[in-house]
Amino acid sequence: MNEVEELLGVYDADGGVRGELAYVWGRWRGTAHCSLCDITHTAWRRKQEWDAMVAGLPVPLRVAHRNELAPDEARAVQGVQLAAVLARREDGWRVFLRADRLDALGGDVAAFEQAVRRELEA
Repeated sequence: MNEVEELLGVYDADGGVRGELAYVWGRWRGTAHCSLCDITHTAWRRKQEWDAMVAGLPVPLRVAHRNELAPDEARAVQGVQLAAVLARREDGWRVFLRADRLDALGGDVAAFEQAVRRELEA
């Protein structure tokens, strides 16, 4: 079997102070958007319901900014519109949820959980 061993959410933003400030500035100007950020965070901090949802998933889920990816993770999102969620199986990383799917969730943690569980069952 080639079951999902881990999930990785990739933000369409860079990490670090400079990256965070650039994203906030871009949001304010209307030039930056990350649907995964909308799901995981309020305007000020990570959502409590996000943490509870992650703790209840049957596989580990972590998140990273696009500039924080390991080489194999970065290869998996090459040419893929971000934000995205990757799934790691024994044969490597593959796209699990694409940006358009995350956008359609409208920042809703419960809808994200349903989408993840549906894909895990498929």
